[in-house]
Amino acid sequence: MDEQRYGEFVVVRRHGDGGYVAELVLDRPKAMNAVSSAMAASIGEACAALAADPGVRTTVVTSSNDRAFCVGADLKERNSFSDAELVRQRPTARAAYTGVLELPMPTVAAVHGYALGGGYELALACDLIVADGTAVVGLPEVSVGVIPGGGGTQLLPRRVGAARAAELVFTARRVEADEAKELGLVDVLAGEGDARGEALALAARIAANSPVGLRAAKRAMRLGQGLDLRAGLEVEDAAWRSVAFSGDRAEGVAAFNEKRKPEWPGE
Repeated sequence: MDEQRYGEFVVVRRHGDGGYVAELVLDRPKAMNAVSSAMAASIGEACAALAADPGVRTTVVTSSNDRAFCVGADLKERNSFSDAELVRQRPTARAAYTGVLELPMPTVAAVHGYALGGGYELALACDLIVADGTAVVGLPEVSVGVIPGGGGTQLLPRRVGAARAAELVFTARRVEADEAKELGLVDVLAGEGDARGEALALAARIAANSPVGLRAAKRAMRLGQGLDLRAGLEVEDAAWRSVAFSGDRAEGVAAFNEKRKPEWPGE
C-alpha cells in the first residue's frame, strides 16, 4: 500500500493493484481530529494533489480515531485568536472544505463516532456518506455563537431539503445513526466498526468504471444542480461530448462487444 503524509495530521493511502482508490485519512487522533489551522492546510494540500492525479478514480475520507470521524473546528485554537487572526485563518479553513468538495472524482466519507460541525461538513462535501451504528452527526455551530462555515448551510439543504436543514441547523441537535439514515443525513448504514471497510469496498466498485466517465458524470451532476431542466440538459450534453470521443468510450464499447473486462486508458 502506497502512503504519503501531508503535514502532521493527514495521510493519503493508495489501495488496489492500480492504486485507483485513494484514502484521505484524518490523522489527529489525540484531538479527535479537531481541525486546526495546520490540519486544514494539510487537507487542502492533500486534496490539491489528489485532484491533479489522473490515476485516482475514487477518494474515501476516513479517520484514524476510533471515537470520532471529526469533531469540527479546533475551538481551543480558535479561543486564542484575535479578530485579526481569525480573519487571516479563514481562507485556510475554507480551502480544506472546498478542497474536498471540488475533488473531480467520486468521493465517499466513512463516518464512525462523532461527525459534528466542520467534521460533518467534510462528510457533506463528499458525494456519498457511509456511516456505522456509532455515528453521531450534526451542525451545532449556532450553540456556540457562529454558523456552519464549511458549506453546511448550502450542502445540507441540497441533501435533505430546506425545512429539514433549518430544523437541524437552528436546533443544533445531534442525530444518531439510525435517525441520520432515515433523514438522509447519511446514505449507507454499515455494521458497527464497518464504515471504513464498506466505504472502501464501495469506492472499489466505483473505481472499476471509466475514470473519464466518472469525472464527467460527477461534473454534470454538480454543475446541473439547481438549474432548470433545459439548462441542466445543456450541462449534461456538454459533459457527454467531453467523453463521447474519448479513449475510454472506445474501450468500453469494444470490451462490451468482446465480452471482456475493459482496460481503461483514462483519456
